[in-house]
Amino acid sequence: MIKNIKLFGFLIFTAFVFTACDFVFTAGETLEKEEVLDMEKVKIEIQAMEDAFAAGEKAKDADAVAAYYSDDAMSYSRNREPLSGKKAIRDNIANGIAKDTTGNYNVYKIVDLYAEGDTAVEIGSWTEFDASGNEKDNGNYMSFFQKRDGTYICVRDMSTTTSPVKSGI
Repeated sequence: MIKNIKLFGFLIFTAFVFTACDFVFTAGETLEKEEVLDMEKVKIEIQAMEDAFAAGEKAKDADAVAAYYSDDAMSYSRNREPLSGKKAIRDNIANGIAKDTTGNYNVYKIVDLYAEGDTAVEIGSWTEFDASGNEKDNGNYMSFFQKRDGTYICVRDMSTTTSPVKSGI
């Protein structure tokens, strides 16, 4: 009888060990099976945002342009202090639109895109064209996106120009 109890105890212990090992292995597999981002889908979504931004600029619609940004966004543009918050960014866009009489427009293009989890970083190029389609200026930008409520939104951006800096000297 004692042999049977010992054997039964050994079998229970062995079953427990194998069950625990299987649980650890299964948990490890689950951790490794994180959602794989479809980078082509992310690229299409981000490029659509860039296209909407450009369309808003061309239509002189500051609200459409500002839709690109989160409420807590920061924008770092060339030759000016950073803008903090969607309202400040929108007001700056509206001011620029109100002063623009050139008919120039911009085109934005993704150059590199890095995404992981709920964040993405885009490095892009922009080109400014006049109303006749002649290139006037160009440069680069970087935008940092967070996925909020299932959609990417820009929380930080900065841009540069390839034009030489004009100095007063």
